[in-house]
Amino acid sequence: MGNSFKKRIVIVDDHPLMRKGLAQTLETDPVFEVVEQLDRGEELIQRIDELNPDLIIVDVSLPGMSGLELVKHVISQKENQKMLVVSRHDESLYAERVIRAGAKGYVMKLEAGEVLLKAVRKVLNGGIYVSEEVSERLLMGMAKGQKEVMESPIEKLSDRELEVFELTGKGNSTREIAEKLHLSVKTVESYRARIKTKLNLENATELMVHAVKWVETEHTGSL
Repeated sequence: MGNSFKKRIVIVDDHPLMRKGLAQTLETDPVFEVVEQLDRGEELIQRIDELNPDLIIVDVSLPGMSGLELVKHVISQKENQKMLVVSRHDESLYAERVIRAGAKGYVMKLEAGEVLLKAVRKVLNGGIYVSEEVSERLLMGMAKGQKEVMESPIEKLSDRELEVFELTGKGNSTREIAEKLHLSVKTVESYRARIKTKLNLENATELMVHAVKWVETEHTGSL
């Protein structure tokens, strides 16, 4: 099992360079040991008992099972498993979702290495890490009731609807989305219908244009 004082960390991210960068940052602290780097959530589920991690670091956008679904699945099986989400997605959209799903923190990939280390230490010590802005939003949400705090129409989407919306923006057909999310084509179509209603879009073309534009702004970070 290695040195008992070391904290065992597993990284789940489908970008090899990002995994390597995260591992290198973490291992600047002698207490942290990255015991495995995986590119799919399904592999983590199969090997979680064998790996026995103190902390799992997960990307939101993964092939197959999304990071959000992975967090929900792991926490449903291992209630006390510590998980930290690291993603390029805008924090205001995803942080609250991952905390509700059971993760103990959210860090944007653009943040400096010291922020990641700070977040990891806080989560391993039993805390929850989000930025001050998100922390304030969460508290405001508790004080006022969640609906009043929501600003962007995208935030009205459920976790699964958001996944369908993102995959649509990446050019996936209904059938491809169904395969990736392990859903029926009919179910994906019903999600798309709900997304159109919530975002006030007239038809499939408008949905596609809106989704593509959103994915592009998410990638460039120019929200």
